[in-house]
Amino acid sequence: MAEPRDHISCAELVELVTEYLEGGLTSEQRSLFEEHLILCDGCVLYVDQLERTIALTGRLREEDVPTDAKERLLAVFAEWGSR
Repeated sequence: MAEPRDHISCAELVELVTEYLEGGLTSEQRSLFEEHLILCDGCVLYVDQLERTIALTGRLREEDVPTDAKERLLAVFAEWGSR
C-alpha cells in the first residue's frame, strides 16, 4: 500500500491541472494541488493564465485578431514548428 503524500511537485501540478479545472481530482489530490498553490507563486500564475486562456478561447474569433498580430503569431508558430 502506498504511503500518503504530503506534497506534489510543480511538474506534477502541471500534469494534474486539467483534471483540477474539470473537477476530476480525488479529494486527496485536490488538497495537495491547492496546498501547492499556497506555496508556489509560479504555479498560481500558471493556473491563472490557463484559466484565462480557457475563458477567452470560446470568445475569440479569427476576425477579432488584428491583421498585424495574426501575421506575427503565424510567423512565431512557423519558426517554433521548424525547430
